[in-house]
Amino acid sequence: MKISYDQETDSLYIRLVDGYDECCTLRLNDKIALNIGAGEVLVGIEILDAKEIIGSGQLLEVILENIRFQVVSTAA
Repeated sequence: MKISYDQETDSLYIRLVDGYDECCTLRLNDKIALNIGAGEVLVGIEILDAKEIIGSGQLLEVILENIRFQVVSTAA
């Protein structure tokens, strides 16, 4: 899983599965879209105007349960 935030566009993207380049987009509303890959696998979630939805724009806490992960880089 990879969570990325773009300050210029104020968009948050949560990539759940790697390896899916072609996806269908299912818009839940004008701010939230789901990317669906082959076999109806949920590949990612896009959130526009993220500060409005998640608050101040700072993700304060992320809890991962039963998920193996590796820290690739940290914000400076």
